[in-house]
Amino acid sequence: MLCHIKINNIEFQEDSSLTILQVAKKHGIKIPTLCYLKKEESHFEHKPASCRVCLVEIVGKKTLVPACATYITNGMEIFTNTKKVRRERRIIVELLLSNHPHDCLTCDKCGRCDLQDLAIELGIKQIGFKGPLSQDNECIVSGAIKRNPSKCVLCNRCTAICEKVQSVCAISPSQRGYKTIISEPFNCVNCGQCVQVCPTGALMQVDDTVSVERELYNNKYCVINTAPAVRVSLGEEFGLNPGTDVTGKMITALRMLGFKKVFDTNFAADLTIMEETTELVSRLKEGKNLPLITSCCPGWINFIETQYPELLHLPSSCKSPQEMFASVCKTYFKEKEGIKEEDLVVVSLMPCIAKKEEAKREELKVNGKQATDYVLSVKEFAGMLRRFGIDLSTLEDGVFDSPLGESTGAATIFGNTGGVTEAVVRTASLWLNGEFPKPLEFHGVFGVPNTKETYVELGESTLHICVVSGLSSARIVLDNVKSGKVHYDVIEIMACPSGCINGGGQPVHKDMETGTVIALRKEGLRAIDRNKSVRASCENESIKKLYEEFLKEPNSKEAHHLLHTTYSEK
Repeated sequence: MLCHIKINNIEFQEDSSLTILQVAKKHGIKIPTLCYLKKEESHFEHKPASCRVCLVEIVGKKTLVPACATYITNGMEIFTNTKKVRRERRIIVELLLSNHPHDCLTCDKCGRCDLQDLAIELGIKQIGFKGPLSQDNECIVSGAIKRNPSKCVLCNRCTAICEKVQSVCAISPSQRGYKTIISEPFNCVNCGQCVQVCPTGALMQVDDTVSVERELYNNKYCVINTAPAVRVSLGEEFGLNPGTDVTGKMITALRMLGFKKVFDTNFAADLTIMEETTELVSRLKEGKNLPLITSCCPGWINFIETQYPELLHLPSSCKSPQEMFASVCKTYFKEKEGIKEEDLVVVSLMPCIAKKEEAKREELKVNGKQATDYVLSVKEFAGMLRRFGIDLSTLEDGVFDSPLGESTGAATIFGNTGGVTEAVVRTASLWLNGEFPKPLEFHGVFGVPNTKETYVELGESTLHICVVSGLSSARIVLDNVKSGKVHYDVIEIMACPSGCINGGGQPVHKDMETGTVIALRKEGLRAIDRNKSVRASCENESIKKLYEEFLKEPNSKEAHHLLHTTYSEK
């Protein structure tokens, strides 16, 4: 039903299914928010009206109402900035600040804190409420995430995204009143989506920059590999448009920091495809352990180990590209270059904070030692560059080092949901059909967000393929597989909605509601793929040489020892 309303004496005609906040946003009317959250790529909207910052005045009502949770009605007259509204907003924010540490200058979130922005916007210079903090101002580390309960404003964004989008339910409010806190994580998968939506410094990633800088200062032989999704998001931290390919500038910046070699995780992504495609062909011939489920995403692997241990025979045994790279670097490259084991330090630059936890897994050690020594997120790396006085946007383009820096277009699209599957199909089609395949044509799965499927002819087989991102959608797909409701041959699962381009270590963007930033990052990777001269992993000459000199062939005894892993119930 259409409603005729007024906001600040301006007339609008909108549907009654919309809230005051939605109408205001649609017409460019600013109403401040703190707990409200909408993420288009996750098909998710959180409007708990818990912070009350979005209060507005409605003619005829004695009390102010939250704009995020109040639906419009015909004839409604709304005012968003009356004296009463402004006074109440200031009181609300002052109350939040009265129970919040005032160490903004040393807080990891300084300059990017929604509460800080609100205080500035409302002109708060003094806090009229005094009293002790309800929680101690200290950080607690859990996996790849650190928490500071004293900085939590109980917006419940984190609990909502963990429950509704990821279906992990690792955290929830506990206790009551002034003592309410967000509980310690239980079976957390370290996807980092909670970190991305936290408006303050209550949830942050564990920072490894100090350790990496120490290794660089100690003149260790530091090498770094960079994930595909990094190159289309890093530029955002330096004023460039989302999706801008900054590969060359990133390489130059890494050399300026002191890395001896700058390699590409895409090299290992091509290697992953060689191993995973071989594994898929073998499973299809045997008719066993189908569907094959991709294993590149550590958040997803944590999820299946804790939530679906009865399905652990289905994920590919391939290590992730990060760990394949580290394994090859700590063996093949080390021997080739004559580097002492104690001198070689392998660092990864990733869009994902679950990679930090993955690097420490016992199953992924090489010769009894951790293969990837440190993992930096995009946010951490951008912070390092600023500390070193390096402006990425002004740098000349560099090129990756050989031999672990050469890659194909197939490896680049790993950063997008569906990219791993498409890369597998390219190589499988060349092997079995003798030709490069046409672009995959997917269709959505009714009732399951961020999920699509397709059929592909490979040799004598017709493969039913499913691609899913976001763990709540993955749960639906897995439940359907378990019940026999659906039958797939291949399933690609990424923990974060839209894949690595929306990972927990990516720059936090303000445009969550439209999904434009994510779309531009996706297109940035697609453009790199289209412009590559080689677009199938099996045609990477450096990969061929690696097999000739070291691994013999895909899924050989040597390859399986170095590039494959096992999973267990957690």
